[in-house]
Amino acid sequence: MTDEVMRAEGIGKRFGPVSALRGIDLAVRRGEILGLIGDNGAGKSTLIKILTGYHQPDSGRLLFEGEQLQLKSVTHARSLGIETVFQDLALINDLPVYLNLHLNKELTYKPLPFLRRAEMKRRACEALDAIGISIPSVTAEVGQLSGGQRQAIAVARSVYSSNVKLLLLDEPLAAMGAKEGGMILRLLTQLKQRGDIAIILIAHNYAQVLDVCDRVNLLQHGEITFDRATKDTSVTELLELVHTEYKVDTA
Repeated sequence: MTDEVMRAEGIGKRFGPVSALRGIDLAVRRGEILGLIGDNGAGKSTLIKILTGYHQPDSGRLLFEGEQLQLKSVTHARSLGIETVFQDLALINDLPVYLNLHLNKELTYKPLPFLRRAEMKRRACEALDAIGISIPSVTAEVGQLSGGQRQAIAVARSVYSSNVKLLLLDEPLAAMGAKEGGMILRLLTQLKQRGDIAIILIAHNYAQVLDVCDRVNLLQHGEITFDRATKDTSVTELLELVHTEYKVDTA
């Protein structure tokens, strides 16, 4: 389909004798949030690293906007508009918000190496206002902000620092309370409503996945075992699928 941003077909990955991924088929479209769930060790991190160019698959192929490609590196993926926000966020706590939003993309008075601080502050305010992020000031140090605010800033940096087309979020709701988690869920909903970004959300909280995602994929033992629209499933069904797996494994 013309609105498909990323498609993985038959992706396999081995690490020595261990098969981390086995014949993964996955697709995500513009304006869609795909929830990727699965227990630790299921292969989620390996799959994300392949989709972002960190790992090369041993088999299968990737198609980006309908064209087959080989992602050579994370830098190559980012140049295409593939951005990832990992759990560690890669923010510098001692720097203010506006400098974190411009990390490695600082504005300077060329050829002089002096920072255009006023312009960076203005752009940071515009970027945060555009997606409804409320913080005390763009001059506040990131380390002084709440976990939800820091997560939102990391997402904003990925969205507004490049021509992002595919955004991958690794457990953005982990260890957050209801209020902070709600902030991130609202942010994701706003990004979805833009209609020009495809999002893959890795999460363990099934209720939150069903609340914000359009589809859900369950990854078990390196395979996608479940692919369904969130409106056609439930937390109970997802729990039963995982519970059944444990019963089989321990029988």
